[in-house]
Amino acid sequence: MRLDLGTAVCCSDGDLGELADIVIDPTTRRVTHLVVEPKHEYFTPRLVPVELVGSAEATPIALTCSLEEAGKLEHAEEISYLRLGEFPVDDPKYDVQVTEMLALPYYEGLDMPSAGVTTYGQGVDVRYQRVPKGEVEIRRKSPVISSDGRGLGHVDGLVVEGGEVTHVVLEHGHLWGKREVAVPIGAVDHVDEEGVVLSISKDDVAKLDPVRVHRWQHGTSPRA
Repeated sequence: MRLDLGTAVCCSDGDLGELADIVIDPTTRRVTHLVVEPKHEYFTPRLVPVELVGSAEATPIALTCSLEEAGKLEHAEEISYLRLGEFPVDDPKYDVQVTEMLALPYYEGLDMPSAGVTTYGQGVDVRYQRVPKGEVEIRRKSPVISSDGRGLGHVDGLVVEGGEVTHVVLEHGHLWGKREVAVPIGAVDHVDEEGVVLSISKDDVAKLDPVRVHRWQHGTSPRA
């Protein structure tokens, strides 16, 4: 099956959202979870175990669970109010990575001598992502780096057979010359939080055959 980032995802009783990221075990190179960005704003991203994927052969990706069951899955993203300098509490099951700090200014009252001066409180809202221990998250737009240190583009999806990643789909090139190539997993040196590092050079990648992975026309949204 092909897991294209941005593809619509549905439950047994309705649309859930779209595929935002993919979590893999870097040692076995097997997909363990999908990170689904729900279409409803009040519904935070969820970690969907790959065992719940009934079919990814067509759009949308079909899950075997209901919307209610999906709502009970582990959160892939959290927001916590922390004091300056604090870090989210360590979780024995998950690694956390801060992605955004949402500091809100505090304005003193107009009757104060220093009226108009903006200061900040002692805490901030911190947005962070949660990934199961020992696993890594391949995010939308994760960079792909060649063995000679050249930035090639970003991850656009994965090709998976029997739960194991066989190819990383790379989108690279400039606006009018973009193309997609499927890089064999054997040409991947390692995957970490910084992206995908290949064991082949930029010239080697240029020799790979182009492929088309998207199931929708370019320029249109998978949610349309």
